Amino acid sequence: MIADTTAPGSANFGANHRDLGEASELARQAAQAEAGEHPVGEHVETQTEDGGAVTHLFDADLPGYRGWRWSVTLASAGPGTLVTVSEVVLLPGPDALVAPPWLPWTQRLRAGDVGVGDLVPTDPGDPRLVPGYLIDDDPAVEPLSPELGLGRLRVLSRDARLALVQRWHDSEHGPDSEMARSAPDRCVSCGFYLPLGGLLAAALGVCGNDLSPADGQVVHAEFGCGAHSEVRVDTSPNVPVAELVYDDAELELLPRTPVE
Repeated sequence: MIADTTAPGSANFGANHRDLGEASELARQAAQAEAGEHPVGEHVETQTEDGGAVTHLFDADLPGYRGWRWSVTLASAGPGTLVTVSEVVLLPGPDALVAPPWLPWTQRLRAGDVGVGDLVPTDPGDPRLVPGYLIDDDPAVEPLSPELGLGRLRVLSRDARLALVQRWHDSEHGPDSEMARSAPDRCVSCGFYLPLGGLLAAALGVCGNDLSPADGQVVHAEFGCGAHSEVRVDTSPNVPVAELVYDDAELELLPRTPVE
C-alpha cells in the first residue's frame, strides 16, 4: 500500500509544514485510492515527520480493522514544487484490535505441554545450562566438572537451580500447600526423606514412603504429610473409665423374705 508518485489533483503547495498540513484533501484522495470501495473515515490528526514531511491520519472504517487508520505521508521538494504523496499505509491506532506479540514456540511452551512422543530440543544458548567443564559453585559438582566421560556436555546453571528451588517451593509439594499446613511434622525430619545432592540437599529431596501421596516425587524439606515416619498415635481411650473397687472386708447380712 505504498504510492511514490504525485497524487492526482495535486496543488502547488509550498514546502513548509503549514502547506503540507493543509493538504488533507489530497491525503484523503490518496487514502481513498487505496481503500477502494470502502469509504475513508474522519481526519484524526496530523503528524510532522523528519525531513520536512507531514503525515495525515484518517479512520479506516474497514471491516475487521477496528481502530486502524490510513496513514498518508506528504512531502514537497521545496518552495514552488508540487506536494506529493510519499506513502499510504494502514496502521493500528491506540485502540486497534491487533494480534498479540509473536513469541517463538520455545517461549510459548508451558509445563504439561509436552506429550508422549514430543521432542523439545534445547537452545544452544539456553541460560539454564552451562558447559559441564566450567568451574561450578556447587561443591558436589565442582570436582567432577573437569573430568571426561561423564556424558553431560552441560549442567544446570546457578540461576536455573535457584529458579527450580523456588518453583518446587511454590508447588503442591511445598511448605505452603494445604497438606503441609495440616501435617504433624516436616519432611526434613522424616526417615523416608531422601535429600538431593549438592546445594539442593538443603531444600529438596524425594519421598520414599509408598503410603505417602508424594511417594517418588520431589518434595521441599519443609513439606509434610500424615505419613511421617515419627507419627505416633495415642491409643488410650478418649473417655476415662473409673476402676471398679470391691470391698469384701465386711459382709452385710440381709434377711430373706419367704416366697409365698
